[in-house]
This record gives sequence, structure tokens and C-alpha cells, in this order.
Amino acid sequence: MSASHDRKFFDTFMLILGILVGIAIALIVVARIIAANTSVARRQDDPVYARQVESRIMPVAQDAVAGQDNAALAAPAAQPTTATDLPGESVFNQACVACHGAGVAGAPKFGDKAAWAPRIAQGKDTLYQHALHGFQGKSGFMPPKGGRADFTDQSVKNGVDYMVAAGQ
Repeated sequence: MSASHDRKFFDTFMLILGILVGIAIALIVVARIIAANTSVARRQDDPVYARQVESRIMPVAQDAVAGQDNAALAAPAAQPTTATDLPGESVFNQACVACHGAGVAGAPKFGDKAAWAPRIAQGKDTLYQHALHGFQGKSGFMPPKGGRADFTDQSVKNGVDYMVAAGQ
């Protein structure tokens, strides 16, 4: 009796397992049919997606051949960038905090009134000059534009004004 009982259990187990595998395969097929009619078809028609795919599969380099038109191989012209004037707090957080946040290389700490007083006494024009063109003092070195050559002069001045306001 034990052998027939085991056989019945095994047959029932295999039947249930087969049904579950069949359901899983059916769900996969239905999902692929739905995807083919919706997102996949729309993505292939999308011009942005097509450009992204093209940029990913483009060759890394191209060869110029003597005696042939190689104009298509010329590097694209650089797009002019328009620098914007940033507010003082933004300039401070992007560049100045590296030294003035902790007093690195003799830089007066942000908000330290005693350290800023003699510098403020020299006048804003001097502070602007040192910030824009760099300064080598007794206590340390100030790189031009705080090491951020991409900042506009007005952005650097805004950063100086922000630190001076906190140091007064």
C-alpha cells in the first residue's frame, strides 16, 4: 500500500508542478505581446531614443583617407558657454568653503570677526583684487578666484561680499 500511495503523491505533485510551469509560460507570452504593442513599439519611434542608441553604437574613431572628402570627420565647433553670475552663498559653498570653512593655509575662517577685521579694514577693492588675482601673504596663499577659473569676476566678488558680511 505504501508504494501506490507514493506513486499517487508523485503523480499529483508532477501535475501541479506542470500546471504552474504552464501558467508561468502563458504569463510570459502575454506580457511580451502586451509590451510589443505598447512600450517597445513607442520606443522605436521615439527620435530621442534613436539618437541615444546611435550615440552608443557610434565608432570611437574615424580614419581620414588621403584624396577623399574628409569634411565629415572635422571636430564639431565648440558651443559658446555663457557664464552666469552666481550668488555669494553659492560661490562660497562651491569653492571658498574648502579653505575658509576650516581655516586651511592661513585662510580666515568664515564668520571669524577677529580674523576678518584687518582684512576688511583694507577695503573691498583690495579684497576683490586678492580674490580675483590671488595673494601670497605672511600666513598663507590665496589662489586666483579661489582655484575656480570658471567663475565670473562678479561671482567671485559676490563670494567675497558674502564672507565679509559674515565677518563683520
